[in-house]
Amino acid sequence: MTEYLILIYESEQIWENASEEQWQVAMAEHERFTQQVPEQGGKILGGEALQPTSTATTIRGDVITDGPFVETKEALGGYYVVEARDLDHAIALAKLCPAGDGGVELRPIMKFDS
Repeated sequence: MTEYLILIYESEQIWENASEEQWQVAMAEHERFTQQVPEQGGKILGGEALQPTSTATTIRGDVITDGPFVETKEALGGYYVVEARDLDHAIALAKLCPAGDGGVELRPIMKFDS
């Protein structure tokens, strides 16, 4: 099995004024995703939601900047680390990941010999 990172990109503005009901629906969608992955033969190894990009600190060499480096319509809002048989299996799992009106990016995790 190979490990993949599913990066979730969405508009932050949607969540700035989200109602309690909208949050509950989103959490239910993520709960469903965490149940679907093992049902499909994969495994979730970890995952977290991230604070808004306004809390980010960007470091490039010796230059430290508050906030994200670039302005985008969608921002990285969270991620899952999953274990899948192969890329096709990982794609099938990533298609299940809720991302509202945004999307997900799937990347294999590089392994180094210890």
